[in-house]
Amino acid sequence: VQLQASGGGLVQAGGSLRLSCAASGSGYSIHVMAWYRQFPEKQQREVVAVIPSGADANYADSVKGRFIISRDTAKNTVTLQMNSLKPEDTAVYYCYVAVWRSGVVGLTAYWGQGTQVTVSS
Repeated sequence: VQLQASGGGLVQAGGSLRLSCAASGSGYSIHVMAWYRQFPEKQQREVVAVIPSGADANYADSVKGRFIISRDTAKNTVTLQMNSLKPEDTAVYYCYVAVWRSGVVGLTAYWGQGTQVTVSS
């Protein structure tokens, strides 16, 4: 599974950005699609929003009411609409999927390449 993320960039506080991620390949079925982020000087990534197959989305408390995650099952894409951005949202954002692969027991996780989001004050 290959993930190609797009979007991101520089925006002023209060502005909006839209991240998109497309999964490609064959022999898999996507169960979970999500966005994580990694803050500068932090090694660990934190979950921003998750949308499992056939279930409601869940959000980190810090982004509830501002970010919206959506997925297009037919196109294998996931989008993160980020509104009312704050300087503390500045991070590298990563697309994540967990898939069922043919002949493999359990889920397999894949990460996108990361895209920088910078929010200026």
